[in-house]
Amino acid sequence: MSQQGAEDWWQKLYEDPDAGSGPDPGDTLDQRFRSASVLVGDDAPAPPGPGPRPSQPPLLPGPRNPDPAPGPPAPPGAPPSRAAAPPGPGGPRPPVPPEPDTVPVPPRSDTPPAPVPLRFDKPAGPVPPGPDGRVARDPRVTGATGYAEGDVAVPPAPPETRREPRSGPLPEPAGRPAVTHLGDRAPTYAAEPGALPAADPAELDVLTPDTVLEGARYGTYTLRAASLRGDSARYRGDARRDFLLTARFGSGDDALVLVVLAGGDRAAPGAREAAAELGRSVAAAVGRSRERLAEDIRASRREALLSGLQRLTDRGYGRLRARAAELGLDQEAYTAGLRGLLLPLDPQCPHRICFGAGAGGVFRLRGGRWQDLEEDAAGAAGFRFRASVARPGDTLLLCSGGLAAPMREEGLLGAELAARWSRGDPPGLAAFLADTQLRLKGYADDRTAAAVWEA
Repeated sequence: MSQQGAEDWWQKLYEDPDAGSGPDPGDTLDQRFRSASVLVGDDAPAPPGPGPRPSQPPLLPGPRNPDPAPGPPAPPGAPPSRAAAPPGPGGPRPPVPPEPDTVPVPPRSDTPPAPVPLRFDKPAGPVPPGPDGRVARDPRVTGATGYAEGDVAVPPAPPETRREPRSGPLPEPAGRPAVTHLGDRAPTYAAEPGALPAADPAELDVLTPDTVLEGARYGTYTLRAASLRGDSARYRGDARRDFLLTARFGSGDDALVLVVLAGGDRAAPGAREAAAELGRSVAAAVGRSRERLAEDIRASRREALLSGLQRLTDRGYGRLRARAAELGLDQEAYTAGLRGLLLPLDPQCPHRICFGAGAGGVFRLRGGRWQDLEEDAAGAAGFRFRASVARPGDTLLLCSGGLAAPMREEGLLGAELAARWSRGDPPGLAAFLADTQLRLKGYADDRTAAAVWEA
C-alpha cells in the first residue's frame, strides 16, 4: 500500500463526519503517536510543540532507561537496530531497546539451492505407527505420492515394494469360485456395461442407474435385493426397464416391509415407464392399507389377504390401461409383470406373503432344493398369490421375468445358486449382486431379484 493510500485509509477510518474529502492538516505522525500513547499509558502526553518529546511510560511494568548508552557497532550484514530509527518531525524519538535473542539473518541469495535427492533406506523392522495410529506407506508405490511438483529427485522403489498392475479378473471372495458364465457356450454380449442410455436435459430426474442394491435385517430374516441392466441393454445403450422398490411402512412390531419389482417387455414402447408406474401405484396402495394388512397377516387370514391384494393389484393395472389410452399406446403392450413380497417386522410372525401377475416368479430353497411356488398359484385373471410359513434355513427368492426364465429352464443356474446360498450366513450386498448376474447363453434381459434368508 502506498503512503497516500495509507493516509486515506487512516483518514476514512477515524475521520470527522463533517470533514471534507481532503486530508486533515492536523493529522500528523506525531499526533497519531500521542493518541496511541493515551490508550496504552497512564498519563496523557504533553501538548504538541517543537522540541524533544518527553519519554512515555513503559508498556510493561519495570524501570526503563530513557537514554540508554550506545552499544557496540552492529556487525556487517546485520539488520539495523530499532534504537537507531531516524527522528520524526516533532523531534528525536525515544530509543527502543533491542529485542533479546536477536539472531543475525544472513544475506539472501538469488541463486536457488541445488536439488537434493531423497533417500529411502529399507527399515530393519516393521514401521511403527505414527501419533494418529496410521502406518506410513512408501510414497513411491502406485498411487498418490504426496510429493509436490518441483525440483525433487525421487528414486525408484526397490523391486520388493513396487506394485505391478494386476491383469485378469479379480479373485472372488473366499468360498465363491470365479465363474464367468454357466454352460459350455459363452453369452453373446460382454459381462460389463458398455454404452450409456441417451439422456434428455429436460428429464434428468427420470434417469435410471445401471444397477440398484438394497438390503435389510429384521428379527429372524435377512433381505437382499438387486436390479441390474441386462447384457443386451448394456450393449445397445438402452435404459434398464426393470423397477425395484423396497419400503418399510410403520414402526415396531406392527410395521411391514414391502418389496415390489416389475419388468416390462423389451420390445414394447414405454416399458420402463409402465413398470415404474405400476410398481409405485401398488406400493402406495399397500402403504395406505398397512394396518389392515398387518392385522390379517398376524391372524393368518388367507382369504382376506388374497382378495385385498388382488383388488390393489387390479387397480394398478387399471391405471396402466388408462395411461396407455392417454398416450395412444396399445394397452396390451403398455404393461409389466409384477411381484410383491410382504414381510412383517414382528419376530413372532413367520408368515411371508407373495403376490403379483404377469412375468416373474417366486421360488423357495429348502434343504438344498428349489421349489417353484407359483406352479399352482395362478388365480383369476392371472393373479398369483402365495402365503408361506418360514422355516429356519429357508431362502425365498422373488424375481422378475429376466431371472425367472433361466431359473425354470436352466438347471445349472438353480444348482449354482443353491450351492452358494446353502453355506450358512446370507451373502453381503456385493456377493448377492455377483450371484444374481450369473450369465447364461440366450438370457440377456434385465434381472431383478429379492431374496430372504431365514435364520
